Amino acid sequence: MSKPIIYHIPVCPFCQRLDILLTLKGRRDEIDFQVIDITQPRPDWLLKKTRGTTALPVLETADGHIIKESLVILQYLEDIYPEHPVAQRDPYRRAVENMLTRMDADFFSQGYTWLMNQDPARCAVLREDMLKQYALLNDFLLEHAPSGPFLFETFGWAETVFTPFFERFWFLEYYEGFTLPDDARYARVRAWVDACMSHPAAQQTTLEEVVKLYYDYSKGAGNGALPPGRTKSSLSPVPDWRVRPWPPRNKYAHNATDAELGLL
Repeated sequence: MSKPIIYHIPVCPFCQRLDILLTLKGRRDEIDFQVIDITQPRPDWLLKKTRGTTALPVLETADGHIIKESLVILQYLEDIYPEHPVAQRDPYRRAVENMLTRMDADFFSQGYTWLMNQDPARCAVLREDMLKQYALLNDFLLEHAPSGPFLFETFGWAETVFTPFFERFWFLEYYEGFTLPDDARYARVRAWVDACMSHPAAQQTTLEEVVKLYYDYSKGAGNGALPPGRTKSSLSPVPDWRVRPWPPRNKYAHNATDAELGLL
């Protein structure tokens, strides 16, 4: 019997969720992860499987069924591999972690909005909007898990959902100079973020990889689109990001060329 297949983009936070969950369960090697190049049109064979859907990740079961949307795939994996449960089993606890995970959309959307901003005059407002999102998480954690560091006793479902975004927001640190203030208003969420990012199951990416691959996002061009004057996306799998130079930090003052980014 063939393995289930996950079609994914390595640096995609939604794809990393699946990797984290499978790592927590000790099942990572039971899934065939197949990389899709985001800088190229989706191949016809994949579009046929997904009936035209371009969003990733997508899971193909061992018997050929297609499952879409990262949270739906997460739940499917949780159900077919019930050993070492990641989601809470108690109904109330499950409800609490679901309330927290429902906050993910506004959180990551705000971070990506700031990253893709091209108007330096908007930075102060965007910074405050980002801090409001952290404050909402801080308040939730203080209400439901004041002692922490995780929502419950161990790294679980909510941590699996949020950690990829905590790691992607390295791009805000690099391109916008953003870090959480050393302020009691963010102390609880900072402890959560630090515990999540240091967990052994969440080490699929690095600051360097995120910063280099997300450069075009910082110039307002996401999902493999090209900034003006460029011929190759920073999300391209070749050359490997490890051999590329670090991009310029000041995204507002300079438009790096393909050569400057090590893409030629």
